Order: sequence, then structure tokens, then C-alpha cells
Amino acid sequence: MGAEEAGKWISRVSGWTLEEETKGIRREFRFRNFAEAMRFARQVGELAETEGHHPDLSVGWGYCTVRFRTHSIGGLHENDFIMAAKVNCLL
Repeated sequence: MGAEEAGKWISRVSGWTLEEETKGIRREFRFRNFAEAMRFARQVGELAETEGHHPDLSVGWGYCTVRFRTHSIGGLHENDFIMAAKVNCLL
């Protein structure tokens, strides 16, 4: 996916940003404590297993960062943005 197309898709998913020269997307979710961040990370993991499309997750005290990119193509696919929208719905 080229930069122009990625720019159109990213505008449809609130809170997400392009990274890695438009080869990935990310969003950091903030929480009141570690337990809430872990709970959210588990929900993201369950969604990813159900959908068969897995993000990279970073979890720490009060945050969970979610990153999507389609590793098999070395960049972004529309499924990455669809998953980002589904993750947003977990809140």
C-alpha cells in the first residue's frame, strides 16, 4: 500500500498514526493502572486470535501500545486498518 492510500485509510481510524514510513500503524492507549492495561491487552489478543490478524503489543504501567502491519507483505494492508477500528471498539 502506498503512502497516499495509507493516508486515506488512517483518517478513518481515530487515534492511530502511520509509522515506519507508512509500513505500519500504531496507537497508544492510556489506562489508570497496570491491571487495566493488561485487561485491554488480553482483549486485543482475543480479538486477534478470533480474526487471525495479530498486532505487536507493548504493555506497561498505564499503557498498551498496539501496532499493526502485515508482515507477509512487509507493509500495510486494508486488514490492518480494519483491525485498528475493531480495537477501537474494545474501549
